[in-house]
Amino acid sequence: MSNPKDKPEIMMVATNHEAGRDYFILETVEAGIVLVGCEVKSLRGKQASLAGSFARLEGDEVFLYNMHIAPYAMGNRENPEPLRERKLLLHRSQIEKLRTKTTQKGMALVPLKVYFSDRGIVKVEIAVVKGKRFADRREDLKKKSIMREIDRAIKNRNRK
Repeated sequence: MSNPKDKPEIMMVATNHEAGRDYFILETVEAGIVLVGCEVKSLRGKQASLAGSFARLEGDEVFLYNMHIAPYAMGNRENPEPLRERKLLLHRSQIEKLRTKTTQKGMALVPLKVYFSDRGIVKVEIAVVKGKRFADRREDLKKKSIMREIDRAIKNRNRK
């Protein structure tokens, strides 16, 4: 039997909180990412942001845009541009699946989170998403507030 403490911990670097609020998440895919210079050291220090970032298919490759990785503080003038485009590493079959899904109207590719895998490799979880309308967001807020009220009622009931 393996001990749960033996499991290596996955280190979360950044999450895209707006994605769950603004989009319906249909399918997720884990991808590697091509990094240069001191970008990995900046990621180890959790100096990244996914706000406003998106992925795009270009030919037979997938690129991530607007992901901000802060320049490494101990780096030199060779630090890469913080908002440069970064290539995502996927199998050809995965790229073709993404291509067929994103060609439909209203579909997009959005990164959900960036993390270090158990082997210390930087991974990006991207999702095929469909935009929510204002009414959908309002409905989600109503559901959230109803669930919060139910939880409070149960908690108060158990106290008595």
